[in-house]
Amino acid sequence: MTALVGTGSHTAPLVAVALLAGGYLFAVTRDGRGWRRRRTLAWLTGCALLAVALGPPGLLPAGPPGHMAQHLLLGMFAPLALALGAPVTLLLRVAPPGLRRAVGRVLRARPVHLLAHPATAALLSTGGLWLVLLTPLYAAAEGNPWLHHGLHLHYLLAGYLFAWSVVGPDPAPRRPGLPVRAGALLVAAAGHSVLAKFLYAHAETLPPALGERDVDALHAAARLMYYGGDLAELLLAVALFAWWYRRGAARVPAPPAGQVGRYSISGRPGVP
Repeated sequence: MTALVGTGSHTAPLVAVALLAGGYLFAVTRDGRGWRRRRTLAWLTGCALLAVALGPPGLLPAGPPGHMAQHLLLGMFAPLALALGAPVTLLLRVAPPGLRRAVGRVLRARPVHLLAHPATAALLSTGGLWLVLLTPLYAAAEGNPWLHHGLHLHYLLAGYLFAWSVVGPDPAPRRPGLPVRAGALLVAAAGHSVLAKFLYAHAETLPPALGERDVDALHAAARLMYYGGDLAELLLAVALFAWWYRRGAARVPAPPAGQVGRYSISGRPGVP
């Protein structure tokens, strides 16, 4: 999306990002049991990426490549970092009992189960991008500030929902297992890559209804979408399989005291 001109258009989003960072740090100070530093680092990294995406235009390249970099930050990289910050878990640890019960009811609600399913989240994230870039919606947002910010919010929320459904450490009742999550990630990655190639091949006409069209810049944006999306999805895959590995390691029982070293490579007891 084209960055809106004027200081005021950037102030409100940056204030919101500052509130997200400050509120999280305040909650960390209220957690008497001690909060993992890597969770805090992940959240603050996500907030920093949001600040870059929503800040003044000079922080990103001009033209379509800058718009695509903004999408990648808002819809893929920042949501992953924010999800790994486990904000819901932190909230449940510091909130009063009434608020904890309310959050639990929301997490158990059927609409949340539907939205938080990896397949639904992938459709909202990757499918929404197809809708924006293959219709006049992209061009319309360039001249409409409300639609512009609305699409940014959609990128962020859909991206966060997808990252949370696939790798988020926060509690999620009835969350599918590894095969479903990995399958959704593969489908989303394929959809993102196919869209990038399609945009590159049809840069003379897509996105439609643009007033001015720089084909070379649109090609550069499509390449950024392809390779940047691959990197973000690789990070998601690493986080997913790291979770799977830790989960498997936690289930392996420790050997009884005095049993270590009693079995040889052949598996026969008593052989040194």
